Amino acid sequence: MTTAASENRNNARAWLVLLLAGAMEIGYALSVGGSEGFTVPGWSISALVFFLLTLYFLSVALKRIDVGIGYAVWAGIGSVGAAIFGSVFFDEPLTPARAGWLAVIIAGVVWLKLADSPKFAAKKRLENSPDSRASVSL
Repeated sequence: MTTAASENRNNARAWLVLLLAGAMEIGYALSVGGSEGFTVPGWSISALVFFLLTLYFLSVALKRIDVGIGYAVWAGIGSVGAAIFGSVFFDEPLTPARAGWLAVIIAGVVWLKLADSPKFAAKKRLENSPDSRASVSL
């Protein structure tokens, strides 16, 4: 297997782990909401478990993904997921305005992922290579 293929595979795994961390973050947020200030034991234990899992998976993902990108994606997944599932499980209102701003968060997460893609990175390297910076002087 080539080094580039191995690198792409490891990056893909890191992004999958980051998605898993985001899912655990959703579970954490919902559990904290259900714990009613940590007064409901079942929800409180669930919150603790999800908290530990989300931090573990986030730390694993951040070994390969830049902290700024990874954290933003993780927080975006948690925010959008908590808003959507909060409306399902806790009857929280999901107004058209909220849905619109959640769509903006989703678009931002997608663009961050695209900015970290191997094709984008290769294009950036090519643009910044010494050969591409050569200019014709008059």
